[in-house]
Amino acid sequence: MIENYSKVLDDFEDKLNKRTDRLSQEYSIIRAGRANPKILDKIFVDYYGTPTPIGQMANITVPEARMITISPWDISLVKEVTKAIQSSDLGVNPSDDGRIIRLTFPALTEERRKEIVKEVKKICEDAKIGIRNDRHDVLEFFKKAEKDKEMSKDEITKAEADVKKLMDKYNSEADELCLKKEKEVLSV
Repeated sequence: MIENYSKVLDDFEDKLNKRTDRLSQEYSIIRAGRANPKILDKIFVDYYGTPTPIGQMANITVPEARMITISPWDISLVKEVTKAIQSSDLGVNPSDDGRIIRLTFPALTEERRKEIVKEVKKICEDAKIGIRNDRHDVLEFFKKAEKDKEMSKDEITKAEADVKKLMDKYNSEADELCLKKEKEVLSV
């Protein structure tokens, strides 16, 4: 058996774990009726010449279910933060009073909820495609090891079973995340 068999499987599991973590992060950004400060994570503001996430330069709070308030530590950046939010794809028009920026999110219509569910399913399917691609890569590695006489047929069969077990575990984890997010989006 090849010496780094367990390392290959550990690396494979690490890749799958990162994929489900990324899936979870992507789901946390999707707005599902309640305002979530994480939607601001991808918005950067020019902070003295450095692109900086809003969360690193302001206090972000959720005073109501459909409102986010942003209080920049440096009040002179209120206009910059407002511009960055307007130019993003949030679809919300910020209002500010010179010190605090308010983002008010409209209630989701049933039609919009269904669109979001489609997006949630697509993100899940993309993650599962990535999992299948990772499986393909690791199985190719084992087949090459068999061809090079580093692994026997029985060892390959065991390796394939281990890979399938890991893949099934992470596919079901992705499905659980998807169902949880769908339920969250569809609840009124």
